[in-house]
Amino acid sequence: MEPKFNTININLVNKSREYGRFIVSLQAAMSTIIYPSPIFGPVHSRRLGLSLGINLLPADGKVCTFNCIYCECGLNEQRRPKLPHPTREAVATALEQRLQAMTQEGQLPDVLTFAGNGEPTCHPQFPDIIDDTLRLRDHYCPKAKVSVLSNATFTHRQRVHDALMRVDNNIQKLDTVDPDYIRRVDQPAGHYDVQAVIDSLKAFNGHVIIQTIFMQGSIVKEQGARGKEQEACEAVSVDNTGERYVEPWLRAVKEIAPQQVMVYTIDRKTPTAGLLKATREQLDSIRDRVISMGIPCQASY
Repeated sequence: MEPKFNTININLVNKSREYGRFIVSLQAAMSTIIYPSPIFGPVHSRRLGLSLGINLLPADGKVCTFNCIYCECGLNEQRRPKLPHPTREAVATALEQRLQAMTQEGQLPDVLTFAGNGEPTCHPQFPDIIDDTLRLRDHYCPKAKVSVLSNATFTHRQRVHDALMRVDNNIQKLDTVDPDYIRRVDQPAGHYDVQAVIDSLKAFNGHVIIQTIFMQGSIVKEQGARGKEQEACEAVSVDNTGERYVEPWLRAVKEIAPQQVMVYTIDRKTPTAGLLKATREQLDSIRDRVISMGIPCQASY
């Protein structure tokens, strides 16, 4: 019996495409980082110094209200956790043990940083954990700062707001004010109103640090099927270094009036291909424009 070459060829094309997607997904997952929980490090931060990390997310995956295409922890769908969030008690116990060990080693952290595998403020006991952390900081390393790295999606909640007012470095993400860019790059889960986020950042009355990533490059988006054997693809820019994005962002920063701004670019492998670092010259130019508004600004390359 003669083989049906057309059918076989079509099936091979489809299988190759599926296999290729699997390999890309696997490579992306392997190139990204999942942090231990609830304590990791210390690590040397480009922006904060010797940082002892506090991860309020599960140790085996990622929980975040954003699904950023540049996230060092990978895309949400690649990192679904099975473990629960660490409890308040587990965080306090692990943090105290690590601070005791660092005290004996004579190497105290410059900062205790809430970061890790997703959005720390989504933890249901976040305000209480902040209080525990401040107490332990005051006892073991009173010169250290307490920092929170957040995407600002829970800053409208009063208890979260109040807890963030108690930390030294309340660092909130605002990559752009363009809704289309936010949907393309940050990919928030559910409804996201950038003006409402800006208003919640203004409510800190200056006790907030704005952190923004600038990058270049483009990503490939599948545009749906064209017949059974082909799919249309489109290259979509993710460059937010141009005036179209920078100028409105500067207006929002001025409106928020933060104590400081941090601008940075890609430093680690990303789960999405096609992303490129912003240049030193681009970051310096943006930094200088922030400084010209009377707001301190730090650029990390």
